Amino acid sequence: MRPRLGVNIDHIATLRQVRLAVYPDPIYAAVLCELGGADGITVHLREDRRHIQDRDVRILRQIVRTKLNLEMAPTKEMVEIALDIRPESVCLVPEKRAELTTEGGLNVIESVEVVKGVVKSLKNAGIEVSIFIDPDIDQITMAKRCEADTIELHTGKYCDAPDRRHRDNELSRLIDSAKAASKMGLKVNAGHGLNYQNIFEVAAIEEIEEFNIGHSIVARSVYVGLERAVREMVELLRYARSKI
Repeated sequence: MRPRLGVNIDHIATLRQVRLAVYPDPIYAAVLCELGGADGITVHLREDRRHIQDRDVRILRQIVRTKLNLEMAPTKEMVEIALDIRPESVCLVPEKRAELTTEGGLNVIESVEVVKGVVKSLKNAGIEVSIFIDPDIDQITMAKRCEADTIELHTGKYCDAPDRRHRDNELSRLIDSAKAASKMGLKVNAGHGLNYQNIFEVAAIEEIEEFNIGHSIVARSVYVGLERAVREMVELLRYARSKI
């Protein structure tokens, strides 16, 4: 099974919001990503609306032809928006106003009742639910108890590892977590910090079905264009999986 690629287009909107302009439009970006072979479009509607806006999500719901994946905090406001828009999938993520980007996985153990209620509401509406978590068996077990469909493993520590020894340790955690989640009947996705240089070993983990990648693709698109940047990442994922 070839791994799927979901392209996160938040940073297209980041560039737009720097000037509060009408361009570059993430709607146009989504079309180019799909033309480049993306299997889905991911956006994070944050509480502070620092990049993606409500308008973006509503229009994307109409024009995305693959899959729309909405990243959101497990709050009442976001649940109401998701139930109104009905994306194919929702990924529950932690959120802090001061952070530059998502700093780690959602602590499901500490917020189990809230998460369980959000998962139930979304699934009752026919929305697939994923939880973004660190590669930790206890967190994975709790995600299963919350009846999530999928987990998305936070790959940030692997990507930011200072040396080969630390990176190998983090890779082992990802492998063990992916295998454990799969045995529990959970689908497994992965994302955060992945780029064209570090994706290969993670993409070779056969239990991981989907990768959500944004910043590195948007950054490369400055040089080669968005459609080509997406296509190159798709080819890397396929090549890595073919070598298993």
